[in-house]
Amino acid sequence: MTAMLALAPIVFGLLAVSALFSAAETSMTGASRARMHQLEREGDRAARRVNKLLADQETMIGSVLLGNNLINILSSALATQVLTRSIPGALGVAIATAVMTVLVLVFAEVLPKTLAILRSDDVARFLSWPTIVVVRAFGPVIYAIQWVIRKTLGLFGFKMSMEMDVLAAHEEIRGAVEYHHSEGLVESRDRWMLGGVLDLAQLDVSEVMVHRKSIDMLDAGLAPKALIDAALESQHTRLPLYRENSENIVGVLHVKDLLQAMADAGGDMEKIQIDAILREPWFVPETTSLKDQLAAFLKRKTHFALVVDEYGALQGLVTLEDILEEIVGEIEDEYDVDVSGVKAGPDGSVSVDGAVTIRELNRAMNWDLPDDEAVTVAGLLIAEAQTIPEVGQTFGVYGHRFTVVARKGNQITRLEIAPAAKPVD
Repeated sequence: MTAMLALAPIVFGLLAVSALFSAAETSMTGASRARMHQLEREGDRAARRVNKLLADQETMIGSVLLGNNLINILSSALATQVLTRSIPGALGVAIATAVMTVLVLVFAEVLPKTLAILRSDDVARFLSWPTIVVVRAFGPVIYAIQWVIRKTLGLFGFKMSMEMDVLAAHEEIRGAVEYHHSEGLVESRDRWMLGGVLDLAQLDVSEVMVHRKSIDMLDAGLAPKALIDAALESQHTRLPLYRENSENIVGVLHVKDLLQAMADAGGDMEKIQIDAILREPWFVPETTSLKDQLAAFLKRKTHFALVVDEYGALQGLVTLEDILEEIVGEIEDEYDVDVSGVKAGPDGSVSVDGAVTIRELNRAMNWDLPDDEAVTVAGLLIAEAQTIPEVGQTFGVYGHRFTVVARKGNQITRLEIAPAAKPVD
């Protein structure tokens, strides 16, 4: 009995330390990184320590778990030793196991973790210093354990680098947006805008560019008056000029430069030297990511670039507006023509131009059609059908019924998409 009374404070002290480990683990993983970074910028030292721990989250969690397990095993061993002296045999072991299970579960696990969940940021900041001490003490052991784990997983074909993140930051943000959208806290439009920002690094300019067959280009060989008339009839302010063939782009004509030249010439169009006011064309590879292209637009202070493939052949053009529309949706002004190409019918069907991009259709109808194998709706149907469908053919694709309404040559120009009432053979 004397030994039991003497060891009781030690056991309860170990359980208290275990509770701190449990609270640290839960609070560190549940703390708001955005708030911690904001507090660090404001000079909060505890927040700085939390951010330092989260920078190597795997080592932090491993160290805390190692310390927690050591404490729990030690306290259970001491309690078992004391009880088996008073109650010999299996009965003493069973009683010690039952008592310690309840104590550990209630006071060392559930209670501290519940508190840490309710006040994650405050608990994380409070326990940041002792947690750093634990990480420094157990860090080398954890690195050794990580090495053994990676080698073991490698035997089964899993390759993990020592710098591997548990979860990519972009996917973590995307998951949070999707969760809050499902809870009704984020509107669909905001969901698409936030997703569009995250997608900029994964999308190439080829996926948003205006295709070369849709580019308004002017022949540089035209007489000045004819060329000016054609430029003023266009709805665009920047127009590529070609000479002899459409692949030979010699410059870009800006309407503002043209108007200034007309003013300088006193209205006499024949005096205008078109070649003198042309801007040098800027060519970019079709594999350039939208994130890089947006940065290039901002650096060069220009909004217009021509897209070429690996052989230097013209594929299309991309503008700053095209990239911004991937974030905020379609941008229209008083000179824009309605070319959305998506028209919903009263029966739930949707009439879609074949050239409409899958992302535009998803935004317009709040659908989730995949866009990893094709850019346009027509391209999606061709990829799934593995052929160019004839007019009137119907296919069941991703929970929808696609019917080809119009085709011009090898190009599908219009489709009708309706909910798939039943599987289509």
